[in-house]
Amino acid sequence: MKQFILLIFSLLLFSCSSKKDIVYYQDIETRDFASIETINSHPKIQINDILNISTAALNPESVLPYTFNTGNNSSVQPRQVELLKLTGYLVNSDGEINFPQLGKIEVKGKTTQEIQSLLEEKLSLYIKNPTVNVRIINYKFTVQGEVRQPGTYEIIEENMTLPQALGLAGDLTINGRRDNIMIYRQEGNQREVKRIDLTQSDWMNSDYFFIKPNDIIYIEPNDPRIKSAGFVGNVGTLLSVVSIIFSAVVLLAR
Repeated sequence: MKQFILLIFSLLLFSCSSKKDIVYYQDIETRDFASIETINSHPKIQINDILNISTAALNPESVLPYTFNTGNNSSVQPRQVELLKLTGYLVNSDGEINFPQLGKIEVKGKTTQEIQSLLEEKLSLYIKNPTVNVRIINYKFTVQGEVRQPGTYEIIEENMTLPQALGLAGDLTINGRRDNIMIYRQEGNQREVKRIDLTQSDWMNSDYFFIKPNDIIYIEPNDPRIKSAGFVGNVGTLLSVVSIIFSAVVLLAR
């Protein structure tokens, strides 16, 4: 009987997680943070991005020949996104969009601000004081692994932090490893993988504080979760199995 009690105690002991494995940002009070301007950068346009481009001027009629979309969509609402995708400017395999009257314009590798300045410069040859607004309308990222709501998310904001992205996915489950978050990112023709430790805060001063379009965020399961994927599902099930075996041993001993 003593060995059985010792076994149960050992199982309960090893199934517990310590504070250092669970709590986020444990060193945040001693961390010196860089300014947002030094780590924030606007995403660069990639092939297959869809852009919403609206053009305005003092004389509204003067911009009509250079307008593919109808109406002023400078303020994009979530319910309008699917419609705007159908009328937006798709970045083709050459990294170009086909703009009315101006023809093909290379946008790959440029930010939305750079595209706005480029179009305003080109349009100013034909329109007095044009104003251009450019938005990415298929900005998406994927969260996989041990979160409450894994999936691919589309947003209309141009900037989103890693904690906000995880928040959209319902945050990590208790079975997710906080110290080994993987971020897969494609920059141009280069692919890179970064490991983030959410229990610390040093990554908040890096380029990975803000996510970028098409990022894949993977939450690795912790050891108890991996072990529970086997024949014995969890500690409760294991205790039940041990209890049955112990009862059988007692009955046979009698």
